[in-house]
Parts: sequence; C-alpha cells; structure tokens
Amino acid sequence: MSAKDDMLAKKVWAVVGVSADKAKFGYRVWERLKKAGYTVYAVNPNLDEIDGERVYPSLIKLPEKPDVVNCVVPPAVTEQVIPVCAGEGIRFAWMQPGSDSRRAVQLARENGIQIVQGCVLAELRKRV
Repeated sequence: MSAKDDMLAKKVWAVVGVSADKAKFGYRVWERLKKAGYTVYAVNPNLDEIDGERVYPSLIKLPEKPDVVNCVVPPAVTEQVIPVCAGEGIRFAWMQPGSDSRRAVQLARENGIQIVQGCVLAELRKRV
C-alpha cells in the first residue's frame, strides 16, 4: 500500500491552516475531506468557527488525536507543526503544495512521521 493509500484509509484528519475564505485551499481541503466521509478537525489560531463548526487553536486542543494532519500553511509553520505531531504521537502528515520544505521533511523523518507531499484534493478526485 502506498503512503497516499495508507493515509487516505485513515478516517480522522486535522487540517492545519483552515480558512473561512471558501476560495482558499485551507477551506477547500477541509470541506472536501468532510464530504468524502472523514472526521475532520479545523485548526487555525485566528478563527473560532467555520460554517457553524468549531475551529481549534492548535493540534493539542483537539478532542481526539487525528490519524493524519494535513498542512495548508507556509513552510515555516509546517516546520513548527511537525514537532507537535511527534509530541502528540501523530504518525502521518500530508503537506499540501507550498507547505513543505526540506526542513519540514527532515523533521518528519527524524520523528518517524510518514509524509505525503502533494494535493489531497487531486488524490480524492482520482478515487471518486
């Protein structure tokens, strides 16, 4: 099973960098994962809610540990998120285009976190 297949088989996701702007990828990723049947937690320290659903300020504030963290943030933020994933025992991270960096990838490898770099929206479209 590929890393993509492995992650897409997991049912609880967190989207770090969710946006209230429906045109932005942070919103589109969150919405598409929900429509595909996943339990999806929105994470953004600058928002309280989106479409009537709670937005959490950080991964450590979530009501349950997600199986996969999807990063839709600048690379410097992803580099801060990966150590939090490691500390929380989260073993899978999906880095959307533009959110990854060599440092983020290196941090994931050092902490035993399996990663996918690419667009989850494109992967979900392939599977419909």
